[in-house]
Amino acid sequence: QVQLVESGGGLVQPGGSLRLSCAASGRMFSINTMGWYRQAPGKQRELVASITSGGSTNYADSVKGRFTISRDNYKNTVYLQMNSLKPEDTAVYYCNAIVWTAVTGLGEYWGQGTQVTLSS
Repeated sequence: QVQLVESGGGLVQPGGSLRLSCAASGRMFSINTMGWYRQAPGKQRELVASITSGGSTNYADSVKGRFTISRDNYKNTVYLQMNSLKPEDTAVYYCNAIVWTAVTGLGEYWGQGTQVTLSS
């Protein structure tokens, strides 16, 4: 079974920074794309950023220039550096990974979510 464990959320003032981490564990052949999604109250879950195993990245327009996604393939970990945070960034942030396993083949997995709250 694949598990994604997130950390790094919290309360921060507008203009501040946070770094989210997500570590994947379990019996995996490989991890393809990893990414971060977020869901604000009353809104649909949306893609924030994603990164392929080769390092190609994709960002939502709302976070371009402020957020940076990266990954450490040896540690099976993806990071999201969030700078210049705005009140509209308040949401639960979810880690996502597309993983090959021997049991299920190619599957999509989600973390439990970590809360990011902007408050002055």
